[in-house]
Amino acid sequence: MTITVKDLMLECGVAFGTSGARGLVSAMTDRVCYGYTAGFLRHMADEGEFAPGVAVALAGDLRPSSPRILAACARAIRDLGGVPVFCGYVPTPALALYAFGRGIPSLMVTGSHIPADRNGIKFYRSKGEVLKADEAGMSRQLVDLGGGRFDSAGMLVQAETLPPVTDAQTAYVQRYIDHFGAGALNGKRVGVYQHSAVGRDVLATILRELGAEIELLGRSEVFVPVDTEAIRPEDVVLAQQWAAQYGFDAIVSTDGDSDRPLIADETGKWLRGDVLGILCAAGVGATSVVTPVSSNSAVEACGRFAQVVRTRIGSPYVISAMQRELAAGSACVVGYEANGGFLLGSPIAGKAGPTPALPTRDAVLPMLVVLTADAPSVSAQLASLPPRYTFSDRIIPFPPEASKRLFGELTAGDDAARLTLQTSLFGSFAGATVAVDLTDGVRAKFADGGVIHLRGSGNAPELRCYTEGSSEAEAMALNAKATIAIKHLLGLA
Repeated sequence: MTITVKDLMLECGVAFGTSGARGLVSAMTDRVCYGYTAGFLRHMADEGEFAPGVAVALAGDLRPSSPRILAACARAIRDLGGVPVFCGYVPTPALALYAFGRGIPSLMVTGSHIPADRNGIKFYRSKGEVLKADEAGMSRQLVDLGGGRFDSAGMLVQAETLPPVTDAQTAYVQRYIDHFGAGALNGKRVGVYQHSAVGRDVLATILRELGAEIELLGRSEVFVPVDTEAIRPEDVVLAQQWAAQYGFDAIVSTDGDSDRPLIADETGKWLRGDVLGILCAAGVGATSVVTPVSSNSAVEACGRFAQVVRTRIGSPYVISAMQRELAAGSACVVGYEANGGFLLGSPIAGKAGPTPALPTRDAVLPMLVVLTADAPSVSAQLASLPPRYTFSDRIIPFPPEASKRLFGELTAGDDAARLTLQTSLFGSFAGATVAVDLTDGVRAKFADGGVIHLRGSGNAPELRCYTEGSSEAEAMALNAKATIAIKHLLGLA
């Protein structure tokens, strides 16, 4: 049986989001994962990056479903004549560093921060992430799902064994030792919130190798959906308790596949990812900074960068804009997202020589730049930035039909009509609307200085609400009032 990846997508409900294909584990059968992988490799063949005999690297996170999905992906690689190279359960950027260094395609089985009942597959070309044009190319591919490979439930009839693990961790650890130098964290006391992050032990190793005294915290053998953009209340409390108990200089952690960082200051207060991105960009000497429209506007207000470019949300859009900045001749191009994932588009100077670019989300570089900064504390670095604060939350569940109705109303009419509608919806607590940005979702700026940005999720039935104000309390209050207004508008309250 042959089918296009697009038709397979419609059939199973597993779609491309901002970071690869994601869906419910129940929908991500072996047949579906095999089909997506086959479509990816056929597209890579069209692009001249795959042929029989070519190695394809793969790795996964610590979700219970990841080993099964990895096996289905490996079967597809073998059936198309490729050679699967299993890098084990390692951070996504460690896999990318390994594959980019060898010029081979790769894929990461992960759902990132979303709950364990969901999973996904991130695809990488030989030198960088799969972009939106590649997703379209993959969707057009015709894949063979016949031959008696799958049973009636879409599972492999014959079990697939993953090859022995090939080490991708050592080079990833060495990258940061070479860049910062042995002893760079001497005298620092750092808590490592491990939970179920795939990079929990790698991160601990890097910190120890750089000289930090570390304390391992909160390790879990059950998957914990840590979202660096919407930090769980229990994680807020834990960080404060740990900071008070241990007297840390900082607490660090990552999301599930360890490509998005979390860092808390000496009081246990978690930094927002977009603020961490500003500090890292300044620390590496960036001349051009690319970040999505949802990120904190302090990046422009701080005046530290020659060029700031705003994009839609998602690393493919950030990378595309970074490529344009590089082509224009910018000396040091970086990107970051509101989730804190940092993309290094240019080589930067390190202790052992130039540190190569790594144009995919990475969690380690931004946290180490902050930890090694010439500043008395993490909070002092925050205080050096303009007083702009962001907050994000979600309405869960938020049915797709509610999302369609909401954005249909908010984007209707001309500019004047949209300004009027935003003011009528939020004006009682935010003031008059002065601008509406439709780059990604609906982002409204208000006369009182606040920002409300609404966006549907590409991965789950939820509505993201991002807010910005002149204080943390203002941003949080604006978020709470905005979500109440939306619920009332749609009859969900």
